[in-house]
Amino acid sequence: MRKFNIRKVLDGLTAGSSSASQQQQLQQQHPPGNREPEIQETLQSEHFQLCKTVRHGFPYQPSALAFDPVQKILAVGTQTGALRLFGRPGVECYCQHDSGAAVIQLQFLINEGALVSALADDTLHLWNLRQKRPAILHSLKFCRERVTFCHLPFQSKWLYVGTERGNIHIVNVESFTLSGYVIMWNKAIELSSKSHPGPVVHISDNPMDEGKLLIGFESGTVVLWDLKSKKADYRYTYDEAIHSVAWHHEGKQFICSHSDGTLTIWNVRSPAKPVQTITPHGKQLKDGKKPEPCKPILKVEFKTTRPGEPFIILSGGLSYDTVGRRPCLTVMHGKSTAVLEMDYSIVDFLTLCETPYPNDFQEPYAVVVLLEKDLVLIDLAQNGYPIFENPYPLSIHESPVTCCEYFADCPVDLIPALYSVGARQKRQGYSKKEWPINGGNWGLGAQSYSEIIITGHADGSVKFWDASAINLQVLYKLKTSKVFEKSRNKDDKPNTDIVDEDPYAIQIISWCPESRMLCIAGVSAHVIIYRFSKQEVITEVIPMLEVRLLYEISDVESPEGEQAPPLPTPVGSANPQPAPPQSHPSTSSSSSDGLRDNVPCLKVKNSPLKQSPGYQTELVIQLVWVSGEPPQQITSLAVNSSYGLVVFGNCSGIAMVDYLQKAVLLNLGTIELCGSSDPYRREPRSPRKSRQPSGGMLIVTSCMCGVSSLYSESVKKLRSSFLNLKETAVFRDDVCRENISSREEQVQWLRSSVTGEFKVTVNTGLCDISEGTVAPEDRCKSPTSGSSSPHNSDDQQKVNNFIEKAKMSRKLSLPTDLKPDLDIKDNSFSRSRSSSVTSIDKESREAISALHFCETFTRKADSAPSPCLWVGTTLGTVLVIALNLPPGGEQRLLQPVIVSPSGTILRLKGAVLRMAFLDSTGCLMPPAYESWKEHNVPEEKDEKEKLKKRRPVSVSPSSSQEISENQYAVICSEKQAKVISLPTQNCAYKQNITETSFVLRGDIVSLSNSICLACFCANGHIMTFSLPSLRPLLDVYYLPLTNMRIARTFCFTNNGQALYLVSPTEIQRLTYSQETCENLQEMLGELFTPVETPEAPNRGFFKGLFGGGAQSLDREELFGESSSGKASRSLAQHIPGPGGIEGVKGAASGVVGELARARLALDERGQKLSDLEERTAAMLSSADSFSKHAHEMMLKYKDKKWYQF
Repeated sequence: MRKFNIRKVLDGLTAGSSSASQQQQLQQQHPPGNREPEIQETLQSEHFQLCKTVRHGFPYQPSALAFDPVQKILAVGTQTGALRLFGRPGVECYCQHDSGAAVIQLQFLINEGALVSALADDTLHLWNLRQKRPAILHSLKFCRERVTFCHLPFQSKWLYVGTERGNIHIVNVESFTLSGYVIMWNKAIELSSKSHPGPVVHISDNPMDEGKLLIGFESGTVVLWDLKSKKADYRYTYDEAIHSVAWHHEGKQFICSHSDGTLTIWNVRSPAKPVQTITPHGKQLKDGKKPEPCKPILKVEFKTTRPGEPFIILSGGLSYDTVGRRPCLTVMHGKSTAVLEMDYSIVDFLTLCETPYPNDFQEPYAVVVLLEKDLVLIDLAQNGYPIFENPYPLSIHESPVTCCEYFADCPVDLIPALYSVGARQKRQGYSKKEWPINGGNWGLGAQSYSEIIITGHADGSVKFWDASAINLQVLYKLKTSKVFEKSRNKDDKPNTDIVDEDPYAIQIISWCPESRMLCIAGVSAHVIIYRFSKQEVITEVIPMLEVRLLYEISDVESPEGEQAPPLPTPVGSANPQPAPPQSHPSTSSSSSDGLRDNVPCLKVKNSPLKQSPGYQTELVIQLVWVSGEPPQQITSLAVNSSYGLVVFGNCSGIAMVDYLQKAVLLNLGTIELCGSSDPYRREPRSPRKSRQPSGGMLIVTSCMCGVSSLYSESVKKLRSSFLNLKETAVFRDDVCRENISSREEQVQWLRSSVTGEFKVTVNTGLCDISEGTVAPEDRCKSPTSGSSSPHNSDDQQKVNNFIEKAKMSRKLSLPTDLKPDLDIKDNSFSRSRSSSVTSIDKESREAISALHFCETFTRKADSAPSPCLWVGTTLGTVLVIALNLPPGGEQRLLQPVIVSPSGTILRLKGAVLRMAFLDSTGCLMPPAYESWKEHNVPEEKDEKEKLKKRRPVSVSPSSSQEISENQYAVICSEKQAKVISLPTQNCAYKQNITETSFVLRGDIVSLSNSICLACFCANGHIMTFSLPSLRPLLDVYYLPLTNMRIARTFCFTNNGQALYLVSPTEIQRLTYSQETCENLQEMLGELFTPVETPEAPNRGFFKGLFGGGAQSLDREELFGESSSGKASRSLAQHIPGPGGIEGVKGAASGVVGELARARLALDERGQKLSDLEERTAAMLSSADSFSKHAHEMMLKYKDKKWYQF
């Protein structure tokens, strides 16, 4: 009898289960029966690395300003702990404090390549600027006192730190440790004073005597402190609070600004009262009375010039009766007073002077003013004080950014063309001098390709930016609102009911760099097509089309919603069930009940329009009101210059326009586009109960593609708001698919849905729609509407109740009364329906989410590729529309374009985001395009002949393919990606990108002579997949979706580049390419450059003789540990930074750490050996010198007698 071995059985079960799981994984990526020829893929995981590159734009919420007058570098701190450093144009740097606390003050170590930052969390940080990416060397955290003001004298290593308690501590900048020397507030003020003087608001040393320290307290008390004797020399008292203090360079006078709008000038030796009191903006009253109080003067600077009167520059101080007046900077020079109005609130300002020495004539030449949303530089040397033209890209937020697109590897002639037309748009009246902030050096541009960023804005403007070699420079600005009539008063707003504010805001940009065709979609449901021209033209009549895009279904769903519906009937067979016919959309301009109808939201100008060189309007398309409801916002847009077509869609349907013939080719609702094979239940829309909110809180009555029921409620709201493009959602859920139980049924369903064919023939702008053998009334039927079972009253009542619930839920982000009924267990593509889910579906609206023109196989039986349009929807449906184009030349303008919807190809989970096509070798096939040519110049006969023979340009490798070779369609949705083999339409590869989140942006991009799919998910992950096999190559957690701005602006482009709007005013660029990360250090500019410090001012003979010059102070002797002792350890805590040697030692760990430590030890040993070698050489030199002197002495006295000495 055989012995039974239980272990072998268990081993066999284990091996069988593991092999089964591996086989299942392979089947998921390579579905069975669809074996495709292997394509050699070159991209591997080591080609990818994610890192930030540069940040462009104005620092968001600025709070502090500093300038190095020798290095010519400007530093700006923000309320979020960011640090932006600016040198010459093209030299910028971004740093971030880890704590995120607001920067309250910045102090340069002038010409030392270092910067001290003071934060609102009472920490001081020392930044090393001698490296391309600045790092923190030391940090000091104050534990018991709040930091309010810092002062670092020129060429000093001792930093004075004032606190909220009124005390002053002294920090050694080299070691970032506290000195034992402390100036206590109770010793500084009068002993007889009964009140606390308040926080320290100013510290500065006398320009002529470093041993005298001027301390300003908030209450109005100023103290001149003698550092050597440790006592107050003079005390100056004023009734009003102090905001700032400034010295005259001779050290005999200083000026204070106060909260009542006055300036007081004091003599150092006359503390009793000020020498002069000035109210720059106060009305001088008669009878010698004090002027009326004004707003506080927040800051004042006192700068002297050698030939003339000093400059007194101040911010604030306006009288209280100037309500609504803009913030001002006041420049007082001698008897003249100039008031310079600013567009935004003044955060801080600095006067740029010729010398860094405070005890010399300052010779101011400019004032840099940091505003809330701008940076202004004023030329003090020219009459009228003109401003300098700002070379930094700080105007990104001139109008709020609403969308963004990024293009890498553009045609080489594109940037010069845009620059040439943009140069004419520059304003006049700027200062003729060069930009004075010109420190640092440019990096080595390793990138040889050109990059362009396009931003769309809330005011309808579109800006083109040159983003090559990690720089940013504005090229050209297009104002799309110029074609519309603007309302002159608030009452004259006839049709902009969708939005009260920003009716011209840009939502989508579609751009073809090769042909330079531009198409934009705006928030008021308008589309504008632009051509690029270098010639100025005057358009007598702006071409315009109005499109009535209607979503209306007249059939009613069967109440048997809980039963599994039957499979859709193939389009080729006749449906025996009768159905009420659908009425054709009305074209009348007014409806019977007086509702607005056939009216666009904006009014196009009817007067001639002068169009400057650049982008010029080719055609304006507007969706119109339908039966009292405004048109839905456009959700997708595409333009093709080779075909001369533009297509757009929303939650109502899709429309295609021939912009050459100015004719509508296609105008179909989503249900009409899908045909009778549509598997989704659609119901008539409920009438609007009330007018929709507008502006930034616009509620679009569209139900975009659904969110998995496993998502949290907050994620549902977030995703819903993103897809509605105006950051507010109605409600949505993706439990709206029919129960197709098996894979065989899915395949049969897909195949049956592709067999139908629509033909839409366009003749004189009218569409005649005909369809195979199916009756027109069957086109819009629900899959269950054919049921002839009798309905009882209870079932009908249930249906009505569900419909009413769906109607009421339009105003909610999610219907709260239906949330408990959602089936959260089933997350598969085929899912069962409950009655509550059915009620949600009754208001579901399928929107067009992706559009792609291409030349490919439209049907399985096709033997050659042909022009077509692929359409993706928010419910994951992918459809194809075949395009029959007339010959080129004159025939293209005379014969109509025939479009034929070919039915559904496949379905994916989630909304379709992006589509692309590969040839049989795996190379990307870009859409056909027509190369740009100037169309405003009369063509010669030869050119006309060429035009007649012109064929659509296709740069794809497929142009030389044999007919037998296949293609691949790459389709990315919110949940998964699929690669479809064409023309067989088999799924070659599939990858589930995410189960618990959703993809916000997906792009098919080229990298390292290959292509990949790049995705950004709502959970913050950035992922890349190889093509066509969809192998995961990169998955890095980078950025959580914290606001809709990131979702709206994140985009990938070729060569491993990406960007997003990190704040309302800044663009953050990043790379996912290993090669770019390695070369980034060379591409970045250098902030610090070796510059000699200017010579100190000459004291003069008499001042040197009688001691009238500047008095120096040995601060080391005064503040050092030997004389002042150690500070209390509990007062402040020293934290070594990652940029210092301590940080390197602390960060080293493991094998890499051992290597780092060994290298560090070698460096230290080498340095010590070098020092030893230098000392030895010095000793040897000294010995030789001594030997020579001794020998000379011996020779001198060798032959002398003793009495001759």
